[in-house]
Amino acid sequence: MTGFEIKPLPYDNRHIAQLRDLLVETVASGGSVSFMHPLEPETAEAFWEGAMNSAQSGERIILGAFDGEKLAGTVSLVLVQTANQPHRAEISKLMTSVSCRGRGVATLLMQAAEALALQHGRTHLMLDTASDSLAVSVYERLGFKRVGEVPNFALDPFGTLTGTIYFWKDLKSV
Repeated sequence: MTGFEIKPLPYDNRHIAQLRDLLVETVASGGSVSFMHPLEPETAEAFWEGAMNSAQSGERIILGAFDGEKLAGTVSLVLVQTANQPHRAEISKLMTSVSCRGRGVATLLMQAAEALALQHGRTHLMLDTASDSLAVSVYERLGFKRVGEVPNFALDPFGTLTGTIYFWKDLKSV
């Protein structure tokens, strides 16, 4: 798990293009990240422009994992919650490029997201993922606890119903 630089991504057209391409690749390879295949690059780019605007306003932090100049993966830490949940953040859009899978990118991104959550006073993390996602084992290995599973919750990128597993982690007890 060496050789990757993890850093917050500022609003930058080059980063948006890299994130767009990663999202399109993730959906094409079956990643269930709220989009359907085929994902038009313009749709992916519009999503990331909105996410970057949200990051600029302090609502989220978008992390990138870089292998040199190549974006190897990303994850978002969504900081803004309702008034009665100032201690909570959500993990969103964990993606690793197909060529970098199995090299620890997801683990490094999640560890960085947890550290940033604590820096921002967030001690309770939530996330969800498709039941058949490769990320399930990553989250469990990192100490996230299953809350439960909702069968047939969403469509995968190819139109098949899939379940969703909800996870949480208390960073105070880590």
